[in-house]
Amino acid sequence: MLRLTRPQARSLRGCFCSQKRFHHHHKNVMAIRREDINVWERRAPLAPRHVKEITAAGHKVLVQPSNRRAIHERYYEKAGAIIQEDISEASLIIGVKRPPEEKVYPHKTYAFFSHTIKAQEANMGLLDDILKKEVRLIDYEKMVDANGFRIVAFGQWAGVAGMINILHGLGLRFLALGHHTPFMHIGMAHNYRNVSQAIQAVRDCGYEISLGLMPKSIGPLTFVFTGTGNVSKGAQEIINELPCEFVEPHELKEVSLSGDMTKVYATVLSRHHHLVRKSDGVYDPLEYEHHPELYTSHFRVSVAPYTTCLINGIYWDPQTPRLLRRHDAQRLLKPIRPSAAATEGSPELPHKLLAICDISADTGGSIEFMTECTTIEKPFCMYDADQHIDHDSVEGTGILMCSIDNLPAQLPIEATEYFGDRLFPYIWEMLSSDARRPLDEEDFSPQVKDAVITSNGGLTPKFEYIEKLREKREKEQILRKGGMKRVLLLGSGYVSGPVIEYLTRNTGIQVTVASVLLSQAEELAAKYPNTIPVMLDVTSQEGHMESLVKDHDLVISMLPYGYHPLVAKHCINKKVNLVTASYLSPAMKELQKSAEEAGITIVNEMGLDPGIDHMLAMECIDQAKADGATVEFYTSYCGGLPAPECSDNPLRYKFSWSPYGVLLNTISPAVFLKDGQVIEIPAGGALLESTIPMDFLPGFNLEGFPNRDSTKYAEPYGIQSAHTLIRGTLRFRGFSSAMSGFVKLGLINTEPCPMLHHTAAPVSWKALLCKQVGLPASVGDEAFQEAVFERIDKDNFRMEMLKWFGMLSEEAVPHADSILGAVAKHLEARLAFDKGERDMIIMRNDVGIRHSSGELETKHISLVVYGEQNGFSAMAKTVGYPAAIAASMVLNGEISTKGLVVPMTKDIYGPVLTKLKEEGLQFTTKSTLYE
Repeated sequence: MLRLTRPQARSLRGCFCSQKRFHHHHKNVMAIRREDINVWERRAPLAPRHVKEITAAGHKVLVQPSNRRAIHERYYEKAGAIIQEDISEASLIIGVKRPPEEKVYPHKTYAFFSHTIKAQEANMGLLDDILKKEVRLIDYEKMVDANGFRIVAFGQWAGVAGMINILHGLGLRFLALGHHTPFMHIGMAHNYRNVSQAIQAVRDCGYEISLGLMPKSIGPLTFVFTGTGNVSKGAQEIINELPCEFVEPHELKEVSLSGDMTKVYATVLSRHHHLVRKSDGVYDPLEYEHHPELYTSHFRVSVAPYTTCLINGIYWDPQTPRLLRRHDAQRLLKPIRPSAAATEGSPELPHKLLAICDISADTGGSIEFMTECTTIEKPFCMYDADQHIDHDSVEGTGILMCSIDNLPAQLPIEATEYFGDRLFPYIWEMLSSDARRPLDEEDFSPQVKDAVITSNGGLTPKFEYIEKLREKREKEQILRKGGMKRVLLLGSGYVSGPVIEYLTRNTGIQVTVASVLLSQAEELAAKYPNTIPVMLDVTSQEGHMESLVKDHDLVISMLPYGYHPLVAKHCINKKVNLVTASYLSPAMKELQKSAEEAGITIVNEMGLDPGIDHMLAMECIDQAKADGATVEFYTSYCGGLPAPECSDNPLRYKFSWSPYGVLLNTISPAVFLKDGQVIEIPAGGALLESTIPMDFLPGFNLEGFPNRDSTKYAEPYGIQSAHTLIRGTLRFRGFSSAMSGFVKLGLINTEPCPMLHHTAAPVSWKALLCKQVGLPASVGDEAFQEAVFERIDKDNFRMEMLKWFGMLSEEAVPHADSILGAVAKHLEARLAFDKGERDMIIMRNDVGIRHSSGELETKHISLVVYGEQNGFSAMAKTVGYPAAIAASMVLNGEISTKGLVVPMTKDIYGPVLTKLKEEGLQFTTKSTLYE
């Protein structure tokens, strides 16, 4: 192997010089990230000698510390690198394997093996995150030369490690079959300090074979290598350390029967050796390149029966023929009748084909029955073709399988050097990459440009097919079961669980959960039957959303209300019904005619507030009208709160829905009717000054403030005669005062804030508040706190609250697009429900009814719901169940009105309230009479 790398090193030196001359004037920052996906991943994309060239050229190289990396960080430091955790300064970040989504910095250029080019499902979450963060992704796998051969790869070292492993495995398998062989002295590749030690072990084995120490009853050993690329060459380098004679494939049968036992035999299988056109048995290489589906392989009959060990290193595509299928394995494993020479002490092999080392690691690929990769920890299994199962052993019936998908990690130092030599010539142009700049403006070579999978928030033209592959796979999964009613649930947040739980009680309903966070959707899908997770970002994948809508009978949108008009337009276009839990916005109202013409039902305001509040109000109001009474006043207050025992914080609050939305509501305007007078509260925080104590459930110590425009409900409720109409929000007493402190400090601010952007340097809360109150960041603590105290009206409670939340300290402010976004993240981390804690919902409607007798009756309608410990929250139940019930009613034809629908008619609120009671939501009604 050393003889292979030396000439390459000489040619690289010339390349290094030319690249340095071209880019020397650029002074950029790059980083080598820590590998953290697999415990065995000890490689790096560049070795210290490569780093030395880069730093010598005036560029800065950051290396994340890692005790797992095989090459000690002191050598990188000696080469001029800076060892540090924070690599956010780098414009280019390189690694070997994929990073976790949460560790991807936005607007950077990344280079690593992404394993996304086949739309691999396991990595689609990463791809979506990269697109969202507008990362430029360079995938080493797609860096190819003019002939399409990969130029940046570990392939040779995969072949080396794989061959060492399977020789070790053969030793174990032979022993299980009753034979001690020289292969027993070869270990797994990672057990050697370096490859030279492994080679010596193989040579020692070969020496014993050359002495004739292989058991005669085993017969000659034959090794078949598929492919002619680097993987195959690496494996052949190892077999050449044995006394090995290479033969042509057609000679394999003869040597397998009567070959020399002091050597082993090998053959390299190219396409023309086993591929033939189905129609006439001829091989045409040009035709095969374009139409592989016209061909089949006769490997199973012409080569496999004479093979002891198959080393598979060919790339497989679904259109290409397979080497071996299950029924081929069944035939190859039929026991051979023992000869007269066989004895108990010298048994013959049960069948010729003993082992397969599938270095390509394509599950279900060219080796059809290789359905799951083995691992470095558990490298071997036995494939029993009759039972079609794998045994985690080297004993028993079957073929020994080794299909590790990260083989080069077993030889990390040599693999790093080898890979770095191939990557290094292209590092110089990658260094100058600016992910914010259009890709066409970059001076990339074809080798780099053609390997860019994403840039500027989208897939590059060459890789747009990935989205189509994903959609095709999703569509097949969604439509697999016939006769199902299909529901598309948009969103996987707080309230989605009850929606899925309720709907999937019906075995005839299938739910597709579409979320920007695929892991959340997968978690939900794992809990419930007939549930399929998909990734969808409605902000950037409108075409994907349209495709999903088309394949469903009904859509439930749990997205923020601003997205509902977009969703509704796709539903109208595809004639698919829609249910939402959000307010009927002006933009939605504009779609009334279109929805009617499309013949679809769009149910809005089917949650808690709005939703249950409407239904309880209309039940009471309709009954009053039926009794000949009129409604003189209506007040409705609702709040999602922590259970009292969980409210031990200055806000007396914890988040059971969107933190950003909760905070934003506190600076919203409000309009309501009070004693015949319309009262308007402007935006900006005045709402919190309108808070009043709420004493209807005095044990809860509540306060309330108006919410949005209450007056617009006079007409739909049919209570235009009412002199008072207020809809408001409930909180525990003290919330409004505390929130007012945030408002006075300018922290509830939605304007873009560059100093908090993801690319900006960290900012402390003290520095941010200094900016907000007009002080320099260097001001002393005492002066700083005095200024803040002054700004919050010298309120001690508010001051203690800021201290409690760590917002007067040097603690870093979370990165966000706005100050409000940062505050939301900060509070969410501190005010999340801990395991076992409960939330609660309190709703109170007071309806003043004037009877024809002149008597005034006030109906007090209350709803108190507690969350379940380790179960659904109260918020999830009271928002999710109404939406799910409405969806079920639409699917069943119980709600059939076309156009926009709100739950204010008896045919809707009657059945829904009844079904909610069946789910444990109990409403209580009391009356107070006045003469």
